[in-house]
Amino acid sequence: MAFQQAIKGTALVGGGALATVLGLSQFAHYRRKKLNLASVEAADYFLDPQLRELPSREAQLTSLQSTTEFDILVIGGGATGAGCALDAVTRGLRTALVERDDFSSGTSSRSTKLIHGGVRYLQKAILNLDYEQYRMVKEALHERANLLEIAPHLSHALPIMLPIYKWWQLPYYWVGIKLYDLVAGAQCLKSSYVLSKSRALEHFPMLQKDKLVGAIVYYDGQHNDARMNLAIALTAARYGAATANYVEVRNLLKKKDPNTGKLRVSGAQCRDMLTGQEFEVRAKCVINATGPFTDTVRKMDNQTTTNICQPSAGVHIVMPGYYSPESMGLLDPATSDGRVIFFLPWQKMTIAGTTDSPTDITSHPIPSEEDINFILSEVRNYLSCDVEVRRGDVLAAWSGIRPLVTDPKSKDTQSISRNHVVDTSESGLITIAGGKWTTYRSMAEDTVDTAVKNHNFKVGPSRTTGLYLQGGKDWSPTLYIRLVQDYGLESEVAQHLASTYGDKAFEVAKIASVTGKRWPIVGVRLVSEFPYIEAEVKYGIKEYACTAVDMISRRTRLAFLNVQAAEEALPKIVELMGRELNWSEEKKKEELDCATRFLYYEMGYKSRSEQLTPCSEISLQPADIERYKKRFHMFDKEQKGFITIVDVQRVLESVNIQMNQNTLHEILNEVDLNKNGLVELDEFLQLMSAIQKGMVSGSRLAVLMKTAEESLGSRAPIPVDRSCGGL
Repeated sequence: MAFQQAIKGTALVGGGALATVLGLSQFAHYRRKKLNLASVEAADYFLDPQLRELPSREAQLTSLQSTTEFDILVIGGGATGAGCALDAVTRGLRTALVERDDFSSGTSSRSTKLIHGGVRYLQKAILNLDYEQYRMVKEALHERANLLEIAPHLSHALPIMLPIYKWWQLPYYWVGIKLYDLVAGAQCLKSSYVLSKSRALEHFPMLQKDKLVGAIVYYDGQHNDARMNLAIALTAARYGAATANYVEVRNLLKKKDPNTGKLRVSGAQCRDMLTGQEFEVRAKCVINATGPFTDTVRKMDNQTTTNICQPSAGVHIVMPGYYSPESMGLLDPATSDGRVIFFLPWQKMTIAGTTDSPTDITSHPIPSEEDINFILSEVRNYLSCDVEVRRGDVLAAWSGIRPLVTDPKSKDTQSISRNHVVDTSESGLITIAGGKWTTYRSMAEDTVDTAVKNHNFKVGPSRTTGLYLQGGKDWSPTLYIRLVQDYGLESEVAQHLASTYGDKAFEVAKIASVTGKRWPIVGVRLVSEFPYIEAEVKYGIKEYACTAVDMISRRTRLAFLNVQAAEEALPKIVELMGRELNWSEEKKKEELDCATRFLYYEMGYKSRSEQLTPCSEISLQPADIERYKKRFHMFDKEQKGFITIVDVQRVLESVNIQMNQNTLHEILNEVDLNKNGLVELDEFLQLMSAIQKGMVSGSRLAVLMKTAEESLGSRAPIPVDRSCGGL
């Protein structure tokens, strides 16, 4: 085995020479891209998108319906579709974009949150002398640098540690990582470096110590993916693109080409999903950028066309922030079944994933318990045995569908393309598919280039390299200080607003509610443990949020961080949105139910809640059972066999803990498995058993009962001299 790896290492070193030669083109490539910046600055000056008011959704719908003919109609509001709209409109083309759901509602909001070139792709490129893989990595690294530049508020460089547990792996991986730096060239974020065992444990104290040799640290980018996608779409709208979410394409429109007599795609029959109104959008060119639904739109054009999309499901989980250092990620390059697992800090939490398995195409992918447990199992292999990795610490989980594609023009139609594919059908429908989040801009550029060529549009080259996305132009790392000083926001809230909205954070701060406290002066939180504030709901509607799901998952990221916190915030969010959008009581209930289902199925609440069920097994030692029975009977004074809100409230008041009845009802309801309004002894023992096994964590009832027991047990008689001598 060691000999085989040594041979591979030799291939890497030999391949390094190849990478060096190929890398010489990097500087010239970089210089060519920079030449576009002057024209981008000119575009900023003439179009003034920062000063232009963002049109309302109603205004955008009016524009879609009243415009006689657009140059380009983009179907799909993910990163690639929004990127196509931005590229087209900044070239001066009349542009429209429609999205069936919300911007970034699909794959683009369910990523690993990395902006990366692909370390593993480079490994394959060198070992297999595969130029296509190398070219893809080089392109991604250029796009990584550009994305960090144009949206500095939403992205940042992140060090990622590669722990080494065998001596021969150290030079092998070191060469590979250094080649990664080399290919990035002038756009290398920071140089990679080697850490000794002791230094690695200083940086990542949760790491498994046994057999650890050392570690290699390299840098990639990280971002807030849904907000990044939204920023692209909003920027396109500010430049003049007619963009609308919740507009479904029902059919493609076609008309006969007078020169050839053939039918050509000339627009789409659309339907407003919120009102049911149908209308036509005419366009000279239609671009299909629908990700996993690529083939659905292609079959609207031609029923007999073969499928090119091969969907793959990637599941991620979110765990508490204490599982990882605040500013250091971890990469497991070879899991038990050969897949790569990332373990990364994100939004003060820890994100782990991803899996990669075949799946069916659906608008509502659900994370499976099998995938969640696979990730937990792999995480346990890399964390110290002192850190108990508990199933109950999974705060959220989601599944994203990666649209892998085969090139329809390839002779070998079975081989999956590792890069993106731009295809033009006989009737003129342009399809962009494949690729990855990081390369959305170059994918959009290639797609619009194809549209320009096919329709002979008289416009120049792409102008999106170096073009700031909304919020990025006047952002600075210290912008949040002005928010604190000028508006009286909490520092944590101000930092969140600055890193989410960039230089638009002041618009949110201006409409923030007064708290009624000495400090903070403004900024009422939606939930206490997260920095999201009520003003973001009102501002989110301005950013085209139409549903409560939009608000908890993409305008804020609550659903992706903690499903229970999102559920707690839902009633307030629905009430605030209802007030702004004039929802009826029936509509409010519908939104609440819909968002609750979203959390339950798509964000992992179902898997989390199923850890404690009426048939959960009680596996406790006799001594533990007696101890927990004693704790239970401290609340059940009358030996009824169950406890109620009144019982809990009475004991808590005796130890000076005040809690309102609504909160107590929520706490008991978490444990009330048969939903009879009571917590019975068996239910309590099932809870304690699940906690011991790590299947449940953060039970408020368990913590309260333990606290009350300890408080009552620690009370002692007051000495006579401390009670005024008994007088």
